[in-house]
Amino acid sequence: MSLDNHRALIEQLKPLIMEPDFQDVFEQLTVDESNSTRFLLKMELNRISSLCTRIIDLRDKTELPCEEVVVANQRYFLDEPAKEALLQALPLYRNKYTLGVYEHVIKAHKLRRLKLRENVSVEVIDEENPFLVPGVVLGSYFNRCEERMNYSIRIMVSQQGITEVSGATLDLSVGGARIKLPLKHHLDQDKPLLVKLLELSDEFYLDDLKHGVEYQIVDIQNKDDNAVLRLKRLGGGEALDSLLSQLIRGYKFRYKVDVNDVIVTATGLGYERHYLPLLTHLPLFVSIIEGKPLINYELLGRGNKPIQHYFQDENEISQLPSFINTRRLTQMLKNIDNSEHCYLFSFIHNSNGKLHFYSATLAELKATKNIHLFLGFASTKTSWRVFKIVMQPIDHSKNYKTSTLPGDDARYAALTEQQLAQFSHTLQLIDLTNEEARKDYQCWFDQSDVNGLKIFSQAKIKQHSIKKVSMPFSERRHEARFIFKTLITIQQGDKQATGITHDISSRGLQLTLEKSANFNEPGAVTLSFPRLQAAAGKTNLSNLPYQLIRSRMNGVTLHLSAIIGHSPHEGVEFLSKLIAHNKQKLEQLSDNEGQKKELADGMKNLVMRQLPGVPYFIEKTVKAAQMAYIGIGTTTDEISHLFAQDSDKVLQYNLKPLLDNNVLKQHIIDPIKLMKPTHGMAFFEVFMQLTRHPRGAVQIQCKLKSELGNREQQIQFITQSKKVGRFMALRVYIGATDKPDMSYIRRELEYIHIHANHRAKQLEEQLWRVIGSGELLDITTEVEIRFPSLMTLA
Repeated sequence: MSLDNHRALIEQLKPLIMEPDFQDVFEQLTVDESNSTRFLLKMELNRISSLCTRIIDLRDKTELPCEEVVVANQRYFLDEPAKEALLQALPLYRNKYTLGVYEHVIKAHKLRRLKLRENVSVEVIDEENPFLVPGVVLGSYFNRCEERMNYSIRIMVSQQGITEVSGATLDLSVGGARIKLPLKHHLDQDKPLLVKLLELSDEFYLDDLKHGVEYQIVDIQNKDDNAVLRLKRLGGGEALDSLLSQLIRGYKFRYKVDVNDVIVTATGLGYERHYLPLLTHLPLFVSIIEGKPLINYELLGRGNKPIQHYFQDENEISQLPSFINTRRLTQMLKNIDNSEHCYLFSFIHNSNGKLHFYSATLAELKATKNIHLFLGFASTKTSWRVFKIVMQPIDHSKNYKTSTLPGDDARYAALTEQQLAQFSHTLQLIDLTNEEARKDYQCWFDQSDVNGLKIFSQAKIKQHSIKKVSMPFSERRHEARFIFKTLITIQQGDKQATGITHDISSRGLQLTLEKSANFNEPGAVTLSFPRLQAAAGKTNLSNLPYQLIRSRMNGVTLHLSAIIGHSPHEGVEFLSKLIAHNKQKLEQLSDNEGQKKELADGMKNLVMRQLPGVPYFIEKTVKAAQMAYIGIGTTTDEISHLFAQDSDKVLQYNLKPLLDNNVLKQHIIDPIKLMKPTHGMAFFEVFMQLTRHPRGAVQIQCKLKSELGNREQQIQFITQSKKVGRFMALRVYIGATDKPDMSYIRRELEYIHIHANHRAKQLEEQLWRVIGSGELLDITTEVEIRFPSLMTLA
């Protein structure tokens, strides 16, 4: 029996060992423990409190100078950190040199030396190339229904057209294996391979073992000059199943249970919990109903609230179904290779308090020859937006549920599975609007009659048709928020503006101004509710004190909180009553009851299968901060593939072309340090020139959009890039992360703790070091649309 889980209790009891009433205290602190555990605890305490005669001499074991220290007539030679550790431990045992003191000093010395070696190795790597970043696999959830044993035997691996390669198994299960091969194995990851289990074929007579067992490669990682392949068994019959089962049962108590797959999955889940709260894209789910595609679910998160709010009309009805209607969905499905159907442009016209939405796809603008009119005029409006849709068909042969531990049910409840099975596609609606590019779009305008825009007016939706599901995160707000639109006036000093609320709670609200007023933030403001005043009776809803917490979209979207002093705040009291009396009518933005958590988790898993961009993670280090990982999805993406060319290792990426010249520190790390998780994502843009050289190598030259300065320089860079090779543009999102969501991977961590305690602690420490996350997103097409001279309108 191990006492690893009782270390905290042992540390608590250490100072009390020499006390007269120790027995009574021990009985009280261990009252909930079994007799066997209490016996082992007492044995351990007796051991560490026994007198020790071992001499500690560090003169040939440390890089620091040593001095002589005398304790109880014994001489020790200790460096300064070890001396401090000794003086720290002695009082715990009434200044007696015990085995506990000896072990404390030796352990402290070894930890210090280990950290020193790790820092030296990190510094050596950083000097070579600090921009070599490993990848962490996201969205790949291994459904483990069996235990796998660490079991090493010799193997021969072959694939059609490739010479046999010798290697060894690292672990083995009935349905899979992990094997080690030479780094240059030349295997094709997408093709099956044959594995001959040599030592088993010598001992057991089975045709499957003689000719080799067919496996599929799940993934490949390089480690210590070897390639480690994770395999899933495809071939072999029941006889092989029975043989492997007997083998594993027979060796179960001689070999450790392998937890590698659980660690891979827990790592991916841990990092996605840093990425998803900041996700600015709005995931949508399509079902085919009576032969027609319809959006019937959306997945809400903290980061995609601006998109949700944008489509709310004056009656709090989402106009999103009219924006991505059946006709546009059908065109996207029919023209998968034509991205023009996936770029949409929109603006809102406010007439007498009524909101009218106008929108068009790039394909529609080209077909109707209205691209100059729409882009030129619409981009002058405050409500101008540019959107991109990433569509992905759902593979229902894969499990919806994330990785399960051995013996767990691999499926959700029947109703949840049924709901997930009805989805045909996932969409991610991405807001690509860049205020700095507004003037570029305005260059399209050719003074045409704006009445030509009437054909792009959206049909008004009069009732909710899309079901909202919140991502399964902990609700960190003190109170629920409800969608509610009403006119307000806001004043700060001599600055005054009018706007419309997006959502309200009793103590706070979010609103959108007609135009930016450049209010100071954070700062005190006063609010008036002219339309609500008529229903408020004697309650005064004018000049109420609020705090402007932050603004977004160049000061157009404001977040406010009531300033509550000694006297009651009339705005808070009125809004509390308004919400209480209309709770059934008002739509709540958060799902506090958690009834849809399982469905939300499954929907989240579907979204993570196909990442629209490449997430990355920033972690704090002893000295500063660094890019720790980039997130790699289950399918190859162009961005990570580009940066993989200068690395000879799988899942390692050379981001030097993007992050060099102080870009990492100045534009990513330093801004993240000034941000808070509630601030959401900021971004900057990078223009890339890709030049292909002989033998397939691609030279990458990156320029910040801000470095290129004016419009003519940007067009020149794009044109020149196309002459010598290819142009590509990236949007680099940056955001500060919250503390890690350990509760989400609690069961995986508990399982890893049992079988590999050090690796569980390593993963926890890794996740706690993350301070920021972001995403690299391809915006090439949208950047080219900004410049009429670069667009082909055929």
